Amino acid sequence: MQQILQRQKEYFASGATLPVKNRIAALKRLRSVIYANEQLIYDALKADLGKSATESYMCEVGMTLSEISHMLRHIKGYARSKRAATPLAQYIAKSYVKKSPYGCVLIMSPWNYPFMLTLEPLVDALAAGNTAVIKPSAYSPATGKVIAELISQAFRPEHVAVVLGGRAENSALLDMPFDKIFFTGSVSVGKEVMRRAAEKLIPVTLELGGKSPCIVDETANIPLAARRIVFGKYLNCGQTCVAPDYVLVHSSVKRQFIDCVKKEIVRQYGECPLENSAYGKIISQKHYARVCALIDDKKVVFGGGRDDAALRIEPTVMDSVTRSDAVMGEEIFGPILPVLVFDDINEVVADVNAQPHPLALYVFTGDKKRAEKVLSLCRFGGGCVNDTIIHLATSAMGFGGVGASGMGAYHGRAGFDCFTHDKSIVEKSTLFDMPVRYAPYSRLKASLIKIFMR
Repeated sequence: MQQILQRQKEYFASGATLPVKNRIAALKRLRSVIYANEQLIYDALKADLGKSATESYMCEVGMTLSEISHMLRHIKGYARSKRAATPLAQYIAKSYVKKSPYGCVLIMSPWNYPFMLTLEPLVDALAAGNTAVIKPSAYSPATGKVIAELISQAFRPEHVAVVLGGRAENSALLDMPFDKIFFTGSVSVGKEVMRRAAEKLIPVTLELGGKSPCIVDETANIPLAARRIVFGKYLNCGQTCVAPDYVLVHSSVKRQFIDCVKKEIVRQYGECPLENSAYGKIISQKHYARVCALIDDKKVVFGGGRDDAALRIEPTVMDSVTRSDAVMGEEIFGPILPVLVFDDINEVVADVNAQPHPLALYVFTGDKKRAEKVLSLCRFGGGCVNDTIIHLATSAMGFGGVGASGMGAYHGRAGFDCFTHDKSIVEKSTLFDMPVRYAPYSRLKASLIKIFMR
């Protein structure tokens, strides 16, 4: 790993990644190997997470290809220096912001969307002109192996390299002098990444998680809300960082909401979800045991069935849940939907803000003023009104958390800027020099300085 980083630093210093045409060529090579190996990618995601080919394309491959397409369309504009106003005191000069890559970046990715959450940051890093070392999660070994194969086909290791392994490799990488670290994963590991990076003053972007609330008020279209919440909650067997973690539903529509959720689960996953080959599985025995421990059978009103051998849990709904229940003590990251009730939206806002800031928030309502109130007063990374999770499926807006759910953003322009340092440059003319700034100072010079700088 030390040799890889040294070779990447030498390659970056050569200037080979700086020309925009070279960045475009790199993105096109990555796109080509993805197209050529789609079936291998689907097979790997099926092995790791039980994903169907359709879900794998929609949530992993397709989103990565969309990010590549976005960068190919916009990279020339993103990389161009931007003119800035020049103060009168700096006459004659021009000012501009020069876009410069950080250098050698480390991308550490999680297991829940192991392809997309590895390669989307890579796309942004390459577009910005960096080299990269990629560290996929050890919990998704099949996908990690495929990623390593694709990267070896598209890039020389001095440009992009993949490091496979577990905690020992993670620790060793965090000891190395990268120029930027991009981490996606849990809050606890994110704190360790930030601590280790701080020792070397390495800038970090942290994409974490949290308990993302979903608010359903009495004015919402309940059947449609149920359909969209079921989609967002049980996608990838609930192992989505922006999944609706729990629902806060108005007491007057709670019974209707739960009935509609039950119908939607059957509609989307069948009467026997554990027999549905398109329904995923929990990533590992460790996580399966953790999620199962969060289920209170006395509060289950739908689902709850399990297949220990296949690590599969039915889409489950729990009613009469309170903040003191175990399922509300941590991010669920599994197919359990706790339902809580409310009567006053002001109490909901206060309750949400009393928790660590979540990565996402969703509000289902027919009242635009109420939606605006929730969006303005609650603190969270991003979200939707009358839908779930789709806010991250675009390159037109940045995606990221706030507070405990992370720092920094990526996707599209935000992703390019994430891996770019803005150099502020003033280019001064040599044709004329204003002597007022030079010592010795006089009353006249002091008066002129005040005129120029007020």
